[in-house]
Amino acid sequence: MQEFQGKTALITGTTGIGRAIALRLAASGAHAMACGIDLAANQELNAEAERRGLPLRAEAADVSDPQSVQSFIDLAVRELGGIDILVNAAAIQPFGSVLETDPTTWNRCMSVNVGGIYLMARGVIPEMKKRGGGKIVNLASVQGYACQVGVAAYATSKGAVLSLTRALALDHARDHITVNSISPGSIRSPMLASSAQHFSPGASQEEVFARFGAMHPIGRIGTPEEVAELAAFLASDHAGFCTGSDFVVDGGLLAALGVS
Repeated sequence: MQEFQGKTALITGTTGIGRAIALRLAASGAHAMACGIDLAANQELNAEAERRGLPLRAEAADVSDPQSVQSFIDLAVRELGGIDILVNAAAIQPFGSVLETDPTTWNRCMSVNVGGIYLMARGVIPEMKKRGGGKIVNLASVQGYACQVGVAAYATSKGAVLSLTRALALDHARDHITVNSISPGSIRSPMLASSAQHFSPGASQEEVFARFGAMHPIGRIGTPEEVAELAAFLASDHAGFCTGSDFVVDGGLLAALGVS
């Protein structure tokens, strides 16, 4: 399918879900540019795009840094000619309660997970308005609704993403810009691997992933590609009447009561 033919897209995050979304959009015709601070991941994504002949390039940028974000957006506008789609997937997940999380770690989490969306939207929306509208998709999390023990900063940041998504949607509806978010459950990704290592350091990754999957009614963890399909829908014209909403892709996790 080439539903994004003639469209341009920016994606933050070049690992896990961000990587899958960038590849999905480019495979469907979008001229895409992704950014991340993981230089090895950027190189790997560029190699994959080249191998598949996709119109996708990854660049180094820190979404928590205003100058870095603006430089990335300026580069994208020069090379792509404008911006139609923005997907904010870059995020970090520190562990700990409030008492265990130092102020530097707390602020870094907010700067990346929430501030990154603010900075990207602030820079991209004027460019979208020049083209008569656009689509913004933010990656939130089920942790924004109900969280586990020991992820105070991350859960707080994802709750903020839900609110920021609604605010952006309302403020820019008349600009023909739709803004929605996605709340994934456990998804096979470097972030989930880090969580598995943190909470179960003595167990194999696949053992922990199986345990995580068993908590989801569907009986398994999800894949980045499954999240990417939802992101592609929200970035497409098929979702023209969707804005200010969160779409959960969690294998039924939030539908279940934790009782038996």
